[in-house]
Amino acid sequence: MATPHRLHFMCGKAGAGKSTLALSLARQHDATLLCEDVWLARLYPEELRDFNDYLVYAKRIQKVVAPLVIDLLSRQSVVLDFPANTVQGRLWYRSLFEQAKVAHTLHHLPASNSLCLSRIAQRNLARPEGSHQLDEATFMTITALFVRPYESEGFHVVQHDRLQVHNAPSTDPPPRQP
Repeated sequence: MATPHRLHFMCGKAGAGKSTLALSLARQHDATLLCEDVWLARLYPEELRDFNDYLVYAKRIQKVVAPLVIDLLSRQSVVLDFPANTVQGRLWYRSLFEQAKVAHTLHHLPASNSLCLSRIAQRNLARPEGSHQLDEATFMTITALFVRPYESEGFHVVQHDRLQVHNAPSTDPPPRQP
């Protein structure tokens, strides 16, 4: 790699702890933290009504954020608190670190649905900046799209379990592409 900088990005269900980990990583690595939820809340406060709206506006933000991230990576590490939750979606992250010619780490946060729903209930009450009310039905819709990272994708994966952190990409075969 051309620079010592690194792109960190997250894979985990809603409520798995991606934002908490992203903030910790940004502090630990003295990195710039970019949070999709904050961008969405500030740019589209009235337009974001449901998951379909999220899909549209998240794509728009990616188009704006991509050149910014690539530029920042020439000077420092970057932590993206954007979900890398599908095989297709992770291609965007690959394009960023490959264009910037930097190392990367995909942080995988496995968590049960019950744990995620419990955390979401707490978040719905606390309402940190960028958070949206998320009900169980929407969580289940989003979770149905979730695909954990596979070794065959070729990412450097660090898995964050509740009690320990270790490198553990899945060796399961990747899902079939539509």
